[in-house]
Amino acid sequence: MNFDHDFAGGLIRATCRDMIGTITINNPDRKNAVTAAMWRAIPQAVRILTDEAHAHVIILRGTDADFSAGADIREFDTVRKNSETAVVYEALNSQAFEAIRHCRVPTIAAIRGICYGGGFGVAAACDLRIAERGARFSVPAVRLGIAYPADAVQDIVNALGTQMAKVALFTGAPMSSEKMVAAGFLLEEIEAAAFEDEISALAHAIAVNAPIALHASKLAIRAVIEQDRDLLREAEVIGAETFDSADYTEGRAAFAERRKPLFTGK
Repeated sequence: MNFDHDFAGGLIRATCRDMIGTITINNPDRKNAVTAAMWRAIPQAVRILTDEAHAHVIILRGTDADFSAGADIREFDTVRKNSETAVVYEALNSQAFEAIRHCRVPTIAAIRGICYGGGFGVAAACDLRIAERGARFSVPAVRLGIAYPADAVQDIVNALGTQMAKVALFTGAPMSSEKMVAAGFLLEEIEAAAFEDEISALAHAIAVNAPIALHASKLAIRAVIEQDRDLLREAEVIGAETFDSADYTEGRAAFAERRKPLFTGK
């Protein structure tokens, strides 16, 4: 099923091909800076790709040379002019991060160029992160005199590790893709010529698998990371349901017949 839908006047694009969904931050003239309308659109894009397009995996990326420069600072005199307006604005940030973090299907951040601020937060909320060699990372909130949204810090700590998260948040200094690989934030860094092929290969390797099993696996991992017993029980229930699914029947038949399975999510 091919699927295309624009949000925020085309600044956020959701597409789906071969069960692989893509959310593109499409503001290249501003290095893919994210406006309030774009933050508001990200949860909608996640929802439409999972619920309507039935994507098995979602890639998040920026148009052209950069992933994202983060929140669009041109709006700050209005949307972050004081604590009252900042609470409303940061709720939009948090809802976007949460939508990615809690997405039912696996998410991949495909990172080129700049990955700063809120863009870093989007990447940190994803399950997997791959960068093109030479990508640059930073969380510069302290250099603007503001704190990073507290509930989004959990993603940075989980993805970057405690020590490096402190360095990133305390200094706001740029960090290289090499350092991000060493810290475990990135799965790997890829040369430019092979970047698209590697992202596609990883997405396809995930997309061909059984959706219910993927969902159960993602929930179980989240339960471990968040130390959430209720979430663990939910993962156990969904995991048990896989044994009564049509996909399990198909998986066994495909194995016996030495062919690739065709999973339907049922």
